[in-house]
Amino acid sequence: MPPNALPDDLLISAKDEVRIRQHLALVALGERPADRVLRVGRLLDVHSRIWLTDQEIVISGRRIAYIGPKGSYPGQAENYHDEPDLAAVPGFGEVHKHIESSHVTPEWEAALVLPFGNTWTCEASHEFSNVDGANNLQFWLTARKAGSPQKIFPLPGSAVPPTAYEWGGGYFGHDEQQRFMTESLAVAGLDEVMDWPAVWNPENPSYERLWGMIEATFANRGVVEGHAAGMRDIASISAFAAAGMASDHEAWTTEEVLDKLRRGLFMELRPHSLPEMIKGLIAAGISDWSQFALTTDDRSCSDTMKMGATDYNVRLAIKAGLAPEIAIQMVTINPARHMRLTPWVGSIAPGRYADVVLLNEVETLSIAKVWADGALVAEGGNYVGPQPKIDWPQWATQTINIGRDITGEDFAIPAEPGRQTMQAALLRPFHWDDSFIEMELPVAEGAVQRDETRNVTKFAIVDRFSGEGKISRMFWLGTGPRTPDTALACSMGHDKHNIWVVGSSDAAMAKCVNALRTTQGGWALVREGELVATVRYEVGGLMTCRPPHELDAEMQRLYAEGEKIDWMYEPTFSPRWFPGFPERLAFATLTCAPWRWVLVAPTDDIPQGFVNVQTGQTHPIVW
Repeated sequence: MPPNALPDDLLISAKDEVRIRQHLALVALGERPADRVLRVGRLLDVHSRIWLTDQEIVISGRRIAYIGPKGSYPGQAENYHDEPDLAAVPGFGEVHKHIESSHVTPEWEAALVLPFGNTWTCEASHEFSNVDGANNLQFWLTARKAGSPQKIFPLPGSAVPPTAYEWGGGYFGHDEQQRFMTESLAVAGLDEVMDWPAVWNPENPSYERLWGMIEATFANRGVVEGHAAGMRDIASISAFAAAGMASDHEAWTTEEVLDKLRRGLFMELRPHSLPEMIKGLIAAGISDWSQFALTTDDRSCSDTMKMGATDYNVRLAIKAGLAPEIAIQMVTINPARHMRLTPWVGSIAPGRYADVVLLNEVETLSIAKVWADGALVAEGGNYVGPQPKIDWPQWATQTINIGRDITGEDFAIPAEPGRQTMQAALLRPFHWDDSFIEMELPVAEGAVQRDETRNVTKFAIVDRFSGEGKISRMFWLGTGPRTPDTALACSMGHDKHNIWVVGSSDAAMAKCVNALRTTQGGWALVREGELVATVRYEVGGLMTCRPPHELDAEMQRLYAEGEKIDWMYEPTFSPRWFPGFPERLAFATLTCAPWRWVLVAPTDDIPQGFVNVQTGQTHPIVW
């Protein structure tokens, strides 16, 4: 194999990586020819925040071998590309993102975000991990093997399962994490540790599993990412940092950011309150921004098409008063340093991938062109790079395992004989109280009934892993349709990703779930007894292997049909960054802290599926 044909990718062994580096050193010295030279009017050195003028970037294969003043390279190259009017900055990186939340597979995610400058992503993989843990790493490396120019650095999910009270799809502990960390140079560490009660409490049934994953990550010099939602007191923050968590992306206020920053946490700022936090941090006197990154976390395909990707976060920070050069550092060198990925990404420097964002204007972050892997992949907002065609195997496309027809009777909640009313336990989205809601509900034909006059509907979780279609159901407040015989179901339900369904009739709920059996996941909407819209997520029940615009068209049809329905709403704490209806219901069954009472799929120990995930306490649905 000639030197310039080396398998130049993170999927290779460390031995092959050494061979690449040996070759790049000779190219830099002019001893071997380069493939191409990209010459630019200005280049941002993110290590110093200094703009360099009239620079050339010398590329061999997918990597940079040399940078310097125009005409200074001592060797020869096959091709030269001149962009004297454009400013070059490194390819943007996501320090924490769930690609599954775009709902397109990785090869189509690349086509979606590369025109926005996003050339690399640290994939927080507890979504697909919970669907198919055994094939998780293979899934995230497949697109790259097929030729996708986007770099994905997977972090296997710590939340597999999210709590000890959930099951199905995958199980990760010490041995699994040890294998992930040693199998590929691309694996950067451990995905966000969310189950804080299981970390600090030795009595928690997930204690040994989580600490085993942390141990395996430390042993391989990986990064343990954190998730400190709702954590405000200094003692807990100190304990969180002492336990080895390296970061947090859940802060909401400037004060919270500062408290966590002062305890050594790397702060990953999301768009939801980014302007206020940036302004507050500037006012607080922050001058060293090296412990900060900007992160997207979750953003749908439709929203990305409208708003942008990483570039949207950078523009928000600039608009809030941050210097463009600092904001760019927060999506390039800062996250790369934190994730220990600087040998490959984060700067325009020798040895790194030749990922370059070419700007018309720095102050507005106007993107003219994007290079990735040493080639042009986007121009004028359009993707022009390679588009791999992947025939995803059955382990990825057959994940809705429900071996029977679901019926309306499956959602009935039986009443005690002779009762006219019964007490019921209710929840609502983002119900973080120590106790659940209680309400007296009517009984008819031997079953406890909804009460639309008080915004009470029914919500259920359908197990999609065992083949048995086990179902837990309860009443919810202000979360579903008031229109008769109407229901909505989805196979994306953070973080276990069983099917959830909400509806005004049991028959409509059953019809929705059976539709998802047919499509192998996605969304299903039944209005007045008729199936009126579906959105197909046939890969993992989370994503689709289609161009983004095709998925967006289906989502727009779902939204349009949803507008014809009378939805119940109940005043409650609803963080403004969470998506609107219907997507917000996908977060309604989160089991990570600070959630308490949650509905999960039934188990022998929790036959009704109603559990306090912080204490393990259970309670009847009706009594």
